Amino acid sequence: MQRDERRSAVSCHMTVLEVLQSTTGYFQKRNIDSPRLNAEHLLAHVLGRKRMELYLDFERRLRESELAPLRELVKRRGLGEPLQHLLGTVEFCGRSFRCDKRALVPRPETEQLVELLISHFKSEIAYSRMIDVGTGSGVIALTLAAEFPKAEIVGADISEDALMLARENAERLGLADRVRFLRSNLLENVQPDFDLIVANLPHVSTEDRQNLSREVLHDPEVALFAGARGDELVRQLIAQAPSWLRPGGMLAMEIGIGQSEALVAALAEKNYRDISTEKDYSGVIRFLFARYG
Repeated sequence: MQRDERRSAVSCHMTVLEVLQSTTGYFQKRNIDSPRLNAEHLLAHVLGRKRMELYLDFERRLRESELAPLRELVKRRGLGEPLQHLLGTVEFCGRSFRCDKRALVPRPETEQLVELLISHFKSEIAYSRMIDVGTGSGVIALTLAAEFPKAEIVGADISEDALMLARENAERLGLADRVRFLRSNLLENVQPDFDLIVANLPHVSTEDRQNLSREVLHDPEVALFAGARGDELVRQLIAQAPSWLRPGGMLAMEIGIGQSEALVAALAEKNYRDISTEKDYSGVIRFLFARYG
């Protein structure tokens, strides 16, 4: 963004409403999704206010000390940096998690996976031993820990940076004593005997890099790409999981678009049973559930 363009978005002596209108227009020109919502979130963040409180303060004129940090955030968002990185937090299943470039930005589909586990299998997993493979920022493991205080939960990831962020989130939510985070390539460094293995592993093909948005490409590559097919890591976990599951234990996974048919076949080949799929809110088959033994 040119310096004069940036200043035209948020200039001195503007009111809250004027700043929102100008920033919204700026984001529209740069093809930012939900431009008004983005503008509101950034301004509320800079002012230390709740987003809806801005509507009570439309006529207030902003000081330069408030506009300066806003200009920088607007510039970064216009260049495609994720809103969640700029705010430093993300909402997931009603809780606020720290969010930055160390791990994948949690998606609504992953919230739905957790909601399905809670709604469909609540009585079964309430006292279970479970592991979140590829835990990232820890949103799945920590949400399950909050929902099931009697469960024993492990979060595993190959990235030490992601694990550091997950531990910070555990402290933030008062759950540091509830989830044990450890470094592992899938299940390699984990002791077996789990009732539930849940995973949102990288499931994007390296061939699809050019089709990804600017925002998604800010996520760590290790959290996005699985290989040329896109389902390589999911297949590895399908092969590993039987040795780590207790008899009748469940494997629950989020998968990529168009991968369900081949992965259902892979589960059947490995003698899983009770194999089922669920669609996400957009109607895409996104979740796999299966039992072993």
